[in-house]
Amino acid sequence: MTENNATPPPPQDPQQPQQPQQPQQPQGQPNQQAPQGQYQQPQYAAPQPVSEADERTMGLLTHLSAILIGLFGPLIFWLIYRERSAYLNDQGKEALNFNILVAIAYVGVSILAVVTFGIGSVLYPVVWIGALVFQIIGGIAANKHENYRYPLNWRIVK
Repeated sequence: MTENNATPPPPQDPQQPQQPQQPQQPQGQPNQQAPQGQYQQPQYAAPQPVSEADERTMGLLTHLSAILIGLFGPLIFWLIYRERSAYLNDQGKEALNFNILVAIAYVGVSILAVVTFGIGSVLYPVVWIGALVFQIIGGIAANKHENYRYPLNWRIVK
């Protein structure tokens, strides 16, 4: 037979309305609830800095991710790492700006192809190969932890 050390609740008076019981805080723990009617801002941990080895890897992936998923690859890496590393912030913006320019070039080639009844579509492989070469060069430079600047770039995101 086990002993129960918890004290039973006091008997309720049938004339008084019952109030809902609030859960009790464990002893030694501060009350985490904000006063009624006030909003308590949640506390988040500060972003952790990135090591140089991780900067190299993430820089490489920032430049090369555009080969697989286009403009969204550099955008995702830049949004994740921009506050954690000045190097990744710089390289993420550089890769993002270049891939915005590549997307604009594809739109321009598409318009040119429609206007010239398909003759302008010859430029699709030129844009693709040029972007591929520059993205690979950017990935290699990032893997060496060098600041890479695309030779043709329109820096929209600053």
